[in-house]
Amino acid sequence: MQRMNVAEVAPEAYQSVLGLEKYVRANVDHTVLELVKLRASMLNGCAYCVDMHSRDAMDAGESHRRLFAVAAWREAPFFDERERTALALTDAVTRLGEHGVPDDVWEAAAKVWPERALADLVLAIATINVWNRIAVTFRTDLPTEV
Repeated sequence: MQRMNVAEVAPEAYQSVLGLEKYVRANVDHTVLELVKLRASMLNGCAYCVDMHSRDAMDAGESHRRLFAVAAWREAPFFDERERTALALTDAVTRLGEHGVPDDVWEAAAKVWPERALADLVLAIATINVWNRIAVTFRTDLPTEV
């Protein structure tokens, strides 16, 4: 049961997060963005976001095989170098530990992503983590029909 609708209770804050969402949608490659959103949502156990982003990706033409493989992306042959570095960075930022993002993960991403694109990618990862925390904490209801 949903605990609260944060968009109604704190609309200014919700709109601020939505503004960041609009920014990353406009500045991060759509395919990579959906993979990142799906991966972070899986790691965070956010059923609402896993459902939404897998449907969004399929609607945009993403294959079922690639989407299912996001759960085991390191072993799956379906992702190119840019996607792999984005997924590795997503794992590191989402599971941010005591020592932060490992140098090897950052350096691999920095080799294939131009500086501005890398900044936008990190903002995209941070944004989906905010959405995940909102949806999980407030127990956002999944749509029963889509």
